[in-house]
Amino acid sequence: MKDIMTIVGIVAGFLLIILAMIFSMDPLGIDITKVFNFVDLPSIFVVLGGTIATIIASYPTSTLKKVPKHMKILVSGNRYDPLQYINTLVEFSRIARKNGLLALEEKANEQTDPFFRQSIMLIVDATDPEKVKTILENDLDKLATRHEEAVGIYEKASAMAPAYGMIGTLIGLINMLKGMNVTSGESNIGQDMSVALITTFYGCVFANLFFNSIANKLRVRSDEEYFCKEIIIAGVLSIQSGETPNFMEEKLLSFLEQGTREMALGTGAAQDEPKKGKKKGKKES
Repeated sequence: MKDIMTIVGIVAGFLLIILAMIFSMDPLGIDITKVFNFVDLPSIFVVLGGTIATIIASYPTSTLKKVPKHMKILVSGNRYDPLQYINTLVEFSRIARKNGLLALEEKANEQTDPFFRQSIMLIVDATDPEKVKTILENDLDKLATRHEEAVGIYEKASAMAPAYGMIGTLIGLINMLKGMNVTSGESNIGQDMSVALITTFYGCVFANLFFNSIANKLRVRSDEEYFCKEIIIAGVLSIQSGETPNFMEEKLLSFLEQGTREMALGTGAAQDEPKKGKKKGKKES
């Protein structure tokens, strides 16, 4: 399922800013030509060009190559459903108690999530529980580091955009002062001052509406993945220790918010009802 809310929010933000530009003092009056007061290509080059140049200078090529992947994540829905992982882990627990841990090898190979597959294979191979926990937690720490690096790109861009906006403002002010004619009193102070302020405007808009939005959405997606992998670690260790499926299910559901937990338990109860009714019907007949 696609998630276009980031794009919708950014586009809506730009449209609202444009509306603020074109509304005149008269509440019912609209002057579209006012948009051109805020268009200045040199200012765009200073803000966007300077920000992108700083990002390129700050990160290695291997990290910058992942930017297209980040854009894909923005429009991708949540790929990590904690309830789905919990149900799968409970199912694996029942299989392991009935047929042993080796019976999970085939199930593990069917998993598309590499972390999940690796976790199951570690207990199938009878790896020491402490080593399993250490390996998986190290993998989780590396995941968090990679995600922080990705988010850091856009947080740095968010910090740099206003800074380059200020640089553009200083350039405009210097040109304004240089162009002033003290003797005749003639100058283009109004035009020069407006150009100087436009760069600050661009810096604030790109930082808060564009780069910050991307950073926040990537952090949300990172937290969703991290949370599910914590559930996987807890579930795998429970299976290895031989905990009962029911106890393990209760333990894993405790990771969830109260409302989601009650909904999951309610769904499970609703699924069990037809079975009870069926048994009762057979007994009566």
